[in-house]
Amino acid sequence: MRYYALCAFILAGSTVLSGGSAQADERAIGAVDPRIGTGGAGHTYPGASVPFGMVQLSPDTAMTDFRHSYAWAAGYQYGDPTIMGFSHTHFTGAGHSDLGDVLVMPIAGDVRLEPGDAAVPGSGYRSRFRHATEVEKPGYYAVTLDDYGVRAELTAGKRVGWHRYVFPQGKPAHVLLDLRPSIYDYPGKVSWARLHVGADGTVSGCRMTRGWAPGRVLCFAMRFSQPMTARTLYNRETNVPYRGFKGPGYQPVDHDAQNGRALEAVFDFGALKAPLLVKTAISPVSEANAIDNLTREGAGWDFDARHAQAQAAWEHALSVIDVQGTPDQRTQFYTALYHVMLAPTLSTDASGDYRGPDYEVHKANGFDFYSTWSTWDVYRAQQPLLAILRPDLSAQFVRSLVVSAQDSPFGLLPVWAYQGLETWCMIGYHAVPIIADAYLAGVRGFDADAALKAMVRSATYGPYGDLADYMKIGYVPIDKEAEGASKTLEYAYDDWALARMARAMGKTAIADEFERRSRNWRHVWDSKTGFMRARTTDGQFHTPFNPAAAAYGSDYTEGNAWQYSWYVPQDVPGLITAMGGREKFTAKIDALFDARVDPAIFRNVEDISGLIGWYAHGNEPDHHVVYLYDYAGQPWKTQQRLTQIMQTQYALRPDGLAGNDDLGQMSAWYIFTALGFYPVAPASGEYAVGRPFVSKAVVHLGNGHAFTITADNLDDAHPYVGAVTLNGHPLPRFFLQQKDVLAGGELHFVMQATPQTK
Repeated sequence: MRYYALCAFILAGSTVLSGGSAQADERAIGAVDPRIGTGGAGHTYPGASVPFGMVQLSPDTAMTDFRHSYAWAAGYQYGDPTIMGFSHTHFTGAGHSDLGDVLVMPIAGDVRLEPGDAAVPGSGYRSRFRHATEVEKPGYYAVTLDDYGVRAELTAGKRVGWHRYVFPQGKPAHVLLDLRPSIYDYPGKVSWARLHVGADGTVSGCRMTRGWAPGRVLCFAMRFSQPMTARTLYNRETNVPYRGFKGPGYQPVDHDAQNGRALEAVFDFGALKAPLLVKTAISPVSEANAIDNLTREGAGWDFDARHAQAQAAWEHALSVIDVQGTPDQRTQFYTALYHVMLAPTLSTDASGDYRGPDYEVHKANGFDFYSTWSTWDVYRAQQPLLAILRPDLSAQFVRSLVVSAQDSPFGLLPVWAYQGLETWCMIGYHAVPIIADAYLAGVRGFDADAALKAMVRSATYGPYGDLADYMKIGYVPIDKEAEGASKTLEYAYDDWALARMARAMGKTAIADEFERRSRNWRHVWDSKTGFMRARTTDGQFHTPFNPAAAAYGSDYTEGNAWQYSWYVPQDVPGLITAMGGREKFTAKIDALFDARVDPAIFRNVEDISGLIGWYAHGNEPDHHVVYLYDYAGQPWKTQQRLTQIMQTQYALRPDGLAGNDDLGQMSAWYIFTALGFYPVAPASGEYAVGRPFVSKAVVHLGNGHAFTITADNLDDAHPYVGAVTLNGHPLPRFFLQQKDVLAGGELHFVMQATPQTK
């Protein structure tokens, strides 16, 4: 979730979204509202994609420079008044930004070649719009561009984005293509680009960007349903007046091909009597592959048929869980499930080619290669959820992680990667628990020995995050490496997950070694202050110490001592003992939630949001904490706090997510919690039980079984669990074994008004 700019967190307006779509359409797809998360810090996009697809075709309201782009990490902010175009690649809910490739804008009438100022209508090619004209559905987006009178519709396939534009009669129709901007614009962001119009009218090209993953190449191929009447390709590096159009411009150099770092094109179609369709394929590999993707997957001009295919893909994807509840509950639930299924994204061309972290082109044999990995976020709940819902896809995800390590110059698993390339953002080696959790959940279809080899390599590569000192002295010294407390804690958990998989595979020596390393969390525990703290190389705790202090590059990653001192998911009983026993442990969790905290203390750390006391639901390190009451024998407090979190951190509004959705992690937390249980320690084979928030849910597991959750007396007046049974038998502990879930059956809750404290 890391972000390094200095902009402040600004909460968007409190527009309330209607839950009426769920009343009008009983299908899961009819309950989804893609507007949730498009305001505030949710950083989701409202546009068209298919589950885990390569194309994310969505409107961009702004593409700002790297100093001010935090709010526009997905290119769109609900509160903005204008749209500058529709681009074909976006992150979903990320705390950092890039992409926004192949920006297209339909224009009726005069053409301007700069986006212009959103506050000055007519100053550029961007257009005003109204939310009343927007339609957002899974796989479909539509809006009216008021300044041009153009109705724009978007849908998507795996590798192809489809546009349909209806222009006002009598006005000349144009399509502007701008290869200059990108989300999180760095100075000199485009290293090079090329643009070409073929004899058959196919427009194709590539650009290399100096962005979050420097040297990233994205290629495209585009075709139109109507013949061009004219075309002009610009290299905007040449500063001379341009004929005819209003405002400043530049001399076109060619009509058929262009090379440079600031390329733009205008395609003219005259006055049209029928809608103009545009289809665009992308490729992270080559221009030829983009053309091949378009030829294989972009046949014909039936926009409605393509929309129907996207809708069918989402209906199938969302059918894995059948939920009963109020319209608002269904909207919240299925929108969360929709967000869970947007990443990782397909990064393999139709030919099987993909680009690896070595920047070379490789061939995926017998599987699809997926990228867009924010492992620090998604290992916690998003990937564990998909491992049981879609083990077929989980196997391909794991294969993608493993071949990434094999293609890596360092032999390391992805940390934060997209389109095959690595950014090294965030900490830990959290691809390890993703793989281990999938394996222990019964996911197969990948080479487990190769996976374990890559896991061990990632956990023993000394130059990464000062693993050398961690392996030598048992912790990451703060005088050698920033955020040493957080890194020590997260390495220790990853080590435990690795040990779990190794032992299940019969690799005893590896399991013993990494189980020993998993106890390294004790080296950063300070019994005198009662907090996890960074140490220096000489063994002393880092001073001065303020448990409230948080800053990038400090002792902790996107958090402070209050938020990170709970991060021992692999050994909660050991943490309880270290904190002085159950009563002191639960009293300290109470203090976490009940503290009176001024949010301004985190004004320079945008990702710390969604505060309840020190608890920050808008960021990942705290996500498991509410379930820790279970381990100390006070599950009713988990139930009480869950009610508080669900009521305050999720809402049916554009700003309805308390923090970045982080490629589906915030949404996966919601899904698990609504069902009544959560994976505190992925790879443990165990879920902590909370309380349900839907009256009935049938989970269609990927192994063919169904697991049903039901609840009696579920309403606001009955927020506590009075009794819980599994297949008719009382649950002996407030924990659920994953093997029991995977076997199918029924988990039944009886809710009551008062806490059940026995």
